Amino acid sequence: MSNSMQGKRGLVMGVANDRSIAWGIANAMHKAGAELAFSYQGEAFGKRVEPLAASVGSDLLLDVDVTDDASLDAAFSTLAATWPTIDFVVHAIAYSDKSELTGRFMNTSRANFKHSLEISAYSFIDVARRAYPMMRENGGTLLTLTYQGSNKVVPNYNVMGVAKAALESATRYLANDLGPDGIRVNAISPGPMKTLAGAAIGGARKTYKHTDLNAPLRANATLEAIGGTAVYLASDAGACTSGEVIHVDGGYHVLGMPQAENL
Repeated sequence: MSNSMQGKRGLVMGVANDRSIAWGIANAMHKAGAELAFSYQGEAFGKRVEPLAASVGSDLLLDVDVTDDASLDAAFSTLAATWPTIDFVVHAIAYSDKSELTGRFMNTSRANFKHSLEISAYSFIDVARRAYPMMRENGGTLLTLTYQGSNKVVPNYNVMGVAKAALESATRYLANDLGPDGIRVNAISPGPMKTLAGAAIGGARKTYKHTDLNAPLRANATLEAIGGTAVYLASDAGACTSGEVIHVDGGYHVLGMPQAENL
């Protein structure tokens, strides 16, 4: 897919470090010719993102708190002042209190439920609304990240499963809303990844190993594979794909039980 995103430019939200899924996507898009802007939240993450952005030729960094309307408005105003139009947004933002990603789901607190849904699901809608004016003339792509805990029970995923279910539903509704303007909306669903976010979930190492041993391809996803899928969806090759949840998990999502040798 070399040069398949030549001339396209867009915003990547949610890079935490060089092992982030968002970074795998950004790197793949850069290699395919895209011009990138990045968002981060707070000075600590900004210091991590700045050298990564520089490595792909970007100095357009935006400090964004997705729970703050004024912060989002300011970020997209700055982006629009630099680029009147954009071709894609990658939304890789999710959150839950780590202490509630172990144990029983029914112990989810009201405060964490509301906060998790706001950051992990509603923020995609909020971002889409602000990106829309910059895409409606030429079309574009909105991408987000989900996980199969949205529709199947995964130990310790808890409130994040509910949040990802809401996010996937929002993806379909946004795809229908924005399709007449040529804007595609899709979600990528990787399997377990060794990322900062993934490490917050109780039993993450066991989940990663189990998927690696039992997926049809006997492997977890790689950042390169996820990045390549994002490039396809955001490039002209994905022109007729919208409202989808694309699994990049070695095929694990098709299983009903572990492989025979692991029963």
